[in-house]
Amino acid sequence: MPVYVWKGRTVAGEVQTGELTFENQDEVLAALRKKRIIITSVREKPRDLKFSLPKFGSGVSTRDLAIFTRQFATMINAGLPLVQCLDILSKQTEKENFRTIIGQTMREVEAGTTLAEALAKKENNQVFDELFVNMVEAGEAGGILDDILQRLATFIEKAEALKRKIQGAMVYPAVVMTVAVLATAFMLIFIIPTFARMFTAFGGDLPLPTKIVMGLSSFLRSFWWAILGVIVGLVFTIRRYYTTERGHMQIDRLLLRVPVLGDVIRKGAVARFTRTLGTLISSGVPILTGLEITARTAGNRVVQEAIMAARASIREGETISAPLRQSNVFPPMVVQMISVGEETGALDDMLTRIADFYDSEVDTAVDALTSLIEPVMIVFMGAVVGGMVIAMYLPMFKLINVVAGGH
Repeated sequence: MPVYVWKGRTVAGEVQTGELTFENQDEVLAALRKKRIIITSVREKPRDLKFSLPKFGSGVSTRDLAIFTRQFATMINAGLPLVQCLDILSKQTEKENFRTIIGQTMREVEAGTTLAEALAKKENNQVFDELFVNMVEAGEAGGILDDILQRLATFIEKAEALKRKIQGAMVYPAVVMTVAVLATAFMLIFIIPTFARMFTAFGGDLPLPTKIVMGLSSFLRSFWWAILGVIVGLVFTIRRYYTTERGHMQIDRLLLRVPVLGDVIRKGAVARFTRTLGTLISSGVPILTGLEITARTAGNRVVQEAIMAARASIREGETISAPLRQSNVFPPMVVQMISVGEETGALDDMLTRIADFYDSEVDTAVDALTSLIEPVMIVFMGAVVGGMVIAMYLPMFKLINVVAGGH
């Protein structure tokens, strides 16, 4: 006969779990009702509890997590037991890795573990981060898990949208610059040598711009491997330096000072900080824990240090706004609004308003960056390509003048 795992509460509210062997689930329910157990979940025990963890990352996208969280919230709000929700979600999830993790979480909850504890398991860290786990824990403690999950889903969606905006702002100039470099290299390697052979055959003294372009072409064709090695070595060195404490801080500080791009990064960091902390505080997570989690998700070491300074200030009985003002990272308006939120006891609401405002500010900053980069890149490509074309045609003009003068 099948074995059924059950979970429920006594009349006094005490949580109990156990296993019963019956022919079907109805008999299990009848037996538990006789014991005056308020049933939370009943499920047939799987015969094989083995599972395999993904070898290379979780493979779970932010969109997958947002959909999972919103559906989870909807089912809990509809009154479905926790284990049944997880069972349904695991069956309808398309990605095998995610299905495995949800199934494991369901079995942990069936065995009497809280949802937060099950999500916090080491093997789940690639999907459910500390922010997610702490908010679920607060939701379970306050009996508002469905509301917390709805907030989490909204937070994940908005955080992903913000991330895409900032990445888009950084990717665009990189792509345009790459195209410009590749076009220049193509001309120097394949086009210029044809002209060079022709000019050599004619003989005579070449104009200085033509000599420079031909020299660059010859150098690139002869030492392309050295140039490539220098580029790879430089990228490797910068990446290694960025992994050090000092390098991480210096590069992040430098990025904040870059004209226009630094403004996008700064506003994105402010939006991420305020939305994360606002969501955590409104969900019932203690402010010290919220600040620590927010610092780790800041995305910039300078901003992280400022947030940790604010956490130390709170721990000593001071305000959040004072260290944020001293950091010179956060705009005065943000610091002032946070200060007002602290004084009025509506810090979570104020943080959410700041986040909404800075989401639109990031859009404006990205548009400004794009509108600035486009003409700069066009001028740059025009100057480089046009300069090479003119340099190659100068000898032809000279030759035409010589021929015309001969006649």
